[in-house]
Amino acid sequence: MKIAILGTRGIPGRYGGFETFAEELSKRLVGRGHEVTVFGRTRCFPYERVRDVDGVKRVNTWTWFGKHAETPLSSLTAFIYLIFFRVDVIVLCNAANSVFASIARLFGMPVIINVDGIERKRSKWGILGRWWYRLGEVSSLLFGSKVVADAYSIGDYYATHYGFSVERIAYGAKGLPAENSDILEEFCLLPKNYILYVSRLEPENNALGVVQAYEASGVEIPLVVVGDAPYAAEYIERVKSAAGPRVVFTGYQFGDAYRALQNNCLLYVQATEVGGTHPALIEAMAYGSAILANGVPEHFEVLGGAGLYYPKNDFKRLADLMHYLASSPERVSAFGKEAKRRASELFNWDTITDAYEQLCAKVLN
Repeated sequence: MKIAILGTRGIPGRYGGFETFAEELSKRLVGRGHEVTVFGRTRCFPYERVRDVDGVKRVNTWTWFGKHAETPLSSLTAFIYLIFFRVDVIVLCNAANSVFASIARLFGMPVIINVDGIERKRSKWGILGRWWYRLGEVSSLLFGSKVVADAYSIGDYYATHYGFSVERIAYGAKGLPAENSDILEEFCLLPKNYILYVSRLEPENNALGVVQAYEASGVEIPLVVVGDAPYAAEYIERVKSAAGPRVVFTGYQFGDAYRALQNNCLLYVQATEVGGTHPALIEAMAYGSAILANGVPEHFEVLGGAGLYYPKNDFKRLADLMHYLASSPERVSAFGKEAKRRASELFNWDTITDAYEQLCAKVLN
């Protein structure tokens, strides 16, 4: 099959979960004999074509880089490109792009839409942004040949609000060792002697609450904050202002540096409150980390009994749990082993590729 993956910033994955998804899925599909094109974003016009990223074709189409227009505009130009360079099946990421799936359907190309989480609930979006995401939800159901969610809780949302049943295909992770990285030395960190938080630094991901909880916990090992955000300068400044000298901000980290940070932490904190399955959480599980998670349904679904939870956004309780686990090596080890077992059993990229391959064949035929 000729398959296109749209709606991400492209490959290699250097931003978030959808980029990692596009990279992991595309290279496995190519390994099975399919021809795959992943679309990214560029300021060039009309487009910039780069071939062969691990056997995957990459095409960057034009967009205007701004908070509100970047994602939908890049998808619009990618769909226009596909009018002239057609494929058999399109895998579209993010419900924000679903309005333009009508173009593909008009030209006879089936579209599988991975809707992600309920993005309109994020406080970073104003009235227009929330309206657009609501339109995207409806458009996913109207124009998607199949609609996919990576969490049952997201499927429940669509069933409750729209009476529509969606496919559930999980997100994957693998705990690969870091082959060559001096990231710990760069930030003066010791293996198994720091707490790790990974996320885009946006309000719904609660970096500020995590930093405040850490400062109140009395824990002496460092807190390492991995991530950044392109349009959240004011919030990031608030987070950094709340941090004491033992909080380490690394910015974005990828590849071996990211793997080394995940593989060597003592505890991992998952504080997000919006979205479906969060990639960094599953990756922490795959590395065998002891995990403290915000008590929201998406995290219960992913982590099960393989970690500890604090009541939603109760950062005082998070501070207590940080102190408890940091001084309980036996509990850290037990939770880590269970998390690793669960990740291997439920969130395997090869199994996920099987599901998408079968779904592509189904909508094509």
